[in-house]
Amino acid sequence: MKQFLQRLRERFAALSDKNDAEMPLTMRNYVLMGVGLIAIILGMVLMCGGGSEDPNQFNYEMFSWRRITLAPIIIVGGFVFEIYALMKKF
Repeated sequence: MKQFLQRLRERFAALSDKNDAEMPLTMRNYVLMGVGLIAIILGMVLMCGGGSEDPNQFNYEMFSWRRITLAPIIIVGGFVFEIYALMKKF
């Protein structure tokens, strides 16, 4: 696992494009924005579900800890990470 993380860091450090000096956002910024987008999508997926098949029967699974607490934290964290990805200057 340690080798995998080391190789991932090396690949991220090597990301560049010939137009990076001219553009306000570099390729690294776009990769970080993709990570933030994945976090937001993961939060939305965690939030969905919990409905009842029968509309006359109430399902308490709708108010689970995953949907009420975890998913919104991941979504807000994703948006904060998106702001960081936009503001980070490489």
